Amino acid sequence: MTNRSQFSLPALLHPPPLDSSFQPAAVWNRSYAQLVRASESPSSVHFGLEQGNGTILRHSTEVLSEQHPQAFLNFRYMERLLKFLLWSKGGARVYFNGPAGVGEALKKYFSNTSTGRFDAAFMSRVYEHPFEVVLTSDIPPEQSSSQKLGRNLDGCRIGFDLGGSDRKVAALVDGKVIYSEESKWDPYHKKDPQYHRDGIMDSLSKASNHLPRVGAIGGSSAGVYVNNQPRVASLFRGVPDPLFDSKVKPLFRDLAYEWGVPFEVINDGDVTALAGSMTLGENAVLGLAMGTSEATGYVNAEGNVTTWLNELAFAPVDFAETAPADEWSGDRGCGVQYFSQQAVDRLLHPAGIDLPSDLPPPEKLVEVQNLMKMDDPRARRIYETIGSYLGYGVAHYADYYNLRHLLILGRVTSGEGGAIILSKARKTLSAEFPEVAEKIAFHMPGEKDKRHGQAIAAASLPSL
Repeated sequence: MTNRSQFSLPALLHPPPLDSSFQPAAVWNRSYAQLVRASESPSSVHFGLEQGNGTILRHSTEVLSEQHPQAFLNFRYMERLLKFLLWSKGGARVYFNGPAGVGEALKKYFSNTSTGRFDAAFMSRVYEHPFEVVLTSDIPPEQSSSQKLGRNLDGCRIGFDLGGSDRKVAALVDGKVIYSEESKWDPYHKKDPQYHRDGIMDSLSKASNHLPRVGAIGGSSAGVYVNNQPRVASLFRGVPDPLFDSKVKPLFRDLAYEWGVPFEVINDGDVTALAGSMTLGENAVLGLAMGTSEATGYVNAEGNVTTWLNELAFAPVDFAETAPADEWSGDRGCGVQYFSQQAVDRLLHPAGIDLPSDLPPPEKLVEVQNLMKMDDPRARRIYETIGSYLGYGVAHYADYYNLRHLLILGRVTSGEGGAIILSKARKTLSAEFPEVAEKIAFHMPGEKDKRHGQAIAAASLPSL
């Protein structure tokens, strides 16, 4: 991107203490929208995202006319918007109806840039269809779908959650947890999927030892899951493609056959949202877990899990050209760098905290948490910075989700730091976006629920 893609933004009311260059997507987009509304003859733009199973998700907006002196902003707005739509909703085919110049630029972006090619390859793999941008004036009508999963707590069940640094498992009898355990593991860079299989079986076997029988198993894991198959999953990023196709994709179906019980595995973010919805007795819930990565999921106003991707770790929340780059996609300003252990790691230096560079992020987080217990002002500024990020990020998310409840959890939110994040996020949202703040309630579960709530909700996924 060039500096021409930027324009003057209003001063932030709650800037993150350790990040002076932060340009919140919500503030940028609102400033751009004001510019469009004040302009003459803005152009309409319509997107249609096709997921390959008949689902079409639509989104409409307006951009500056091509004759406007600041029309160069259109591509920046459209590219960031489409990026967010792809990682929140998902789609292998994008229909575009709008200014031809912007449409052609978007097509080139997904073939000529490394970040665009990453997005295209990811979507192609998820939906098993070549990614394409189609310029057309005839976009198919919207056709959405959702799934009724979860809320089943009868009988003897096992629930598990597979994170990047630990596995959680719980054994339940008629909704009551009788056993739970957390085991450390390091799955990201293991090339042999047998490592992952052995770890999952170890957790399931330990839980089964506390049950008279096993009637159903439900699980959550980072990544994209379609019909119990991982299509793309960070946990298996080290597994070569041939082994992924032959061993990883059928992994959970094979486990279901071996255990001989109903078996469901879905994205961990969706289980987070489901857990929140079940606990609150409310719908329209966005769950956001700040752990090894940013895991997000959504339960719609009807209480169902949708076909949306909800992979907001890859969705941009910071439009600054100097924003940190995601280690996987290479794109800048993506949520994972703001709502995960990676955010804590990144903010250590600005905070003046010197830790060994080879110390793993989970251990760095523990050190920051220990400093926070001693009321160290450096640790406090890290949490205040993440809280500011969250306030602006929630305003951005609310532009695309029917959102009434936000459930925050994950290791980063443990201890006093979590309370600081939540307080700062509320203050930021109320000051900058009062109309959004009055519609959304923040929720943070207790320590036990934060550590094991996903495994418990996962257990409720299959019906007996």
